[in-house]
Amino acid sequence: MVAFFVGRIRIFTKYMQRIIRIFNTDNMSEFKSNLLNWSQQFETIIWLDSNHHDQQYSSFDCALAADEFTSIKTDYHTAFDKLKEYQSITKDYIFGYLTYDIKNDVEQLSSSNFDGLNFADLFFFQPKKLIFIKKEAVEFHYLKMIEGEIEKDFEAIQKMKNPKIEKKHSKISIKPRISRKEYHSKMHKILAHIQRGDIYEANFCQEFYAENAIINPVEVYRHLNEISETPFASFLKLENQIALCASPERYIKKEGMKIISQPIKGTAKRVQSKLNDSQLASNLMQNEKERAENVMIVDLVRNDLSKTAKKGSVKVEELCKVYSFKQVHQLISTVVSEIKENTHPVDVIKDTFPMGSMTGAPKVAAMKIIEDVEESKRGLYSGTVGYFTPESDFNFNVVIRSILYNADKKYVSYSVGGAITAKSIPDKEYEECLLKAKAMKYVLLNQNNKEDVTSRGPF
Repeated sequence: MVAFFVGRIRIFTKYMQRIIRIFNTDNMSEFKSNLLNWSQQFETIIWLDSNHHDQQYSSFDCALAADEFTSIKTDYHTAFDKLKEYQSITKDYIFGYLTYDIKNDVEQLSSSNFDGLNFADLFFFQPKKLIFIKKEAVEFHYLKMIEGEIEKDFEAIQKMKNPKIEKKHSKISIKPRISRKEYHSKMHKILAHIQRGDIYEANFCQEFYAENAIINPVEVYRHLNEISETPFASFLKLENQIALCASPERYIKKEGMKIISQPIKGTAKRVQSKLNDSQLASNLMQNEKERAENVMIVDLVRNDLSKTAKKGSVKVEELCKVYSFKQVHQLISTVVSEIKENTHPVDVIKDTFPMGSMTGAPKVAAMKIIEDVEESKRGLYSGTVGYFTPESDFNFNVVIRSILYNADKKYVSYSVGGAITAKSIPDKEYEECLLKAKAMKYVLLNQNNKEDVTSRGPF
């Protein structure tokens, strides 16, 4: 498959130049909503939404990549080499994902747990149609071969009416892959490894799932996004495989020669009382256990970035800073580096993958242990969705706080996890998992509920 598309790229190189048109619209909020509706006609789309979080390293408000021209789909075997070849030859925007199980290409590891979703280990595509929303402007970046469609598409999106919502969903019964009792037992196994000195932190995840499930992906995504409004939200559709992601976490970004990673470790709930909410944020910042978890991962990220960094360029710009989202407060650190000359962008990802916040430390030992204690193959959960630019920059999130759906199999799933350290208490860790899962569970069980979730306040 890779060879076929490489050949295709070489044949059609002259058509791959992108034509850019910039438009203004009177109602950007409406246009954005229309754009997501309009995108559903295509079999392959990736939608990225910052939800107006104008952070230091933001690139755009929203992006839609649709209608694949070329693509690469593969399992983990030599996956990074294949991606490197594809990115080098296209020299264009490519959007896609890497599942957590690409770890097996980096280290001598395996993934043999149950998989109800069956996402390919790696997928990237070169979109014919690429649309960015940047403040008050809409930018169309279309391949030259279809430049005549730009104005027509802009008008169609402008005039797009909200489709009538048909009842495309069923009553859903969510089950845990492991019971609370089993969770406790598995946690004690991890704690025993920590006490022996095998590891000092592990990210232990569990799956919640439903079978014979029919959902309306766009409506579920909108509902989830309204509740969460996180800076790295995404909607991914590859025919009948769908990811609805409300991630608060950036995995890694490249801006020129600068690399930025922003791991999250440390969570506290939000409450409606401003005074109590501020106190919870303050408590989180001062929590010894939560800070220790974060610092461990920061050290791991620093080590990963150093593999491709110029000597002395790895720095911690922010350490354990509290960021507040609709449902939770999070401790986020920002680690940066400057990469060595002639470093291939894919090598930066390979040397840092999977992200430390989803593994533990030491990374390889932690991955072996969590593979043993977990019951589900992670797949796209704790993997990443993002893109490369023609300039070989990139930006990727961490796939957490997400609903994954295989429409053919009618299987829907969400997973949650947390960092286990020597100070972890099983009951508290389990409750933190339930807190993280609250939004996903709510939207799946309330698909008929038309309540304005934006007025609910924090969950």
